[in-house]
Amino acid sequence: MKTPCILLIDDHAILLDGLRMLLESRIESVHAVSAASLDEAIQVEAIPDVIVLDLKLPGVNGLEGISILQRKWPHARIVMLSSQDDLATQQLAMTRGAVAFISKTEVGDRIVDVVCRLLNDETPVSVTPPGTTDQPYLTPRQCEVLDLLNLGLSNKMIAKRLQLSDNTVRRHVQDIFAFFGVSNRTEAVFTARRQGIVY
Repeated sequence: MKTPCILLIDDHAILLDGLRMLLESRIESVHAVSAASLDEAIQVEAIPDVIVLDLKLPGVNGLEGISILQRKWPHARIVMLSSQDDLATQQLAMTRGAVAFISKTEVGDRIVDVVCRLLNDETPVSVTPPGTTDQPYLTPRQCEVLDLLNLGLSNKMIAKRLQLSDNTVRRHVQDIFAFFGVSNRTEAVFTARRQGIVY
């Protein structure tokens, strides 16, 4: 029987060591490997069952890295780890493919619980701030539009890039404004950058 493998990706060496020791001591017969960046992670030879991914990394950030990791290990389940635990960041991580989101303020028992559940093919209990269940969220397509807004593309250029109509793009942009509570593209991009959703 294959030994369960956990891949930890974070650029803080002390946190990485602590997480690895915690998981290996608390979860029976588990092997944890670590990497300080996405580039380093994709060189790992082990096949991870669970990937714990930090949001802010040197080079490619965690949100952008989700798709890279999914292409390399399509069966691995990704847990986003971040010091930012606002709802927008959580929802964006989940929309892009993470199966759970953990704040760095509650690592310990919480991360052990989530990883155990995932290794047992259970659904982890989500972490959603109280009173936010009716909040809007960004769809995968809106995430793509937001990425292109961040690059400074016009609605017409976004429509061409994503093969959408101008009206559809305009509607997505308006929904993004509503999500962030802003009234223009500059404010939307500024807010998304401040929250670490885009860089």
